[in-house]
Amino acid sequence: MPTAVLTDRERAAVQAYLRLLQTVRASFAQADGARPAVVPPSVLAEAEEALAGAGLAGNEEEFFRLLRGWGSAG
Repeated sequence: MPTAVLTDRERAAVQAYLRLLQTVRASFAQADGARPAVVPPSVLAEAEEALAGAGLAGNEEEFFRLLRGWGSAG
């Protein structure tokens, strides 16, 4: 399968999404069975802004294709 070269904006969107996932996972891990902490609005805003900047807002299929490619590139 050919490897796609991400644009700077696409890379920023993938990285922001991965940071969001890490934050959510950490929130659940720290919750210790209790209700998890709320994800900071700044983390959500960063991900939304990066997705919009890369033209990926509302285009989940394309975005998840980029994520799969990012994970297999390493």
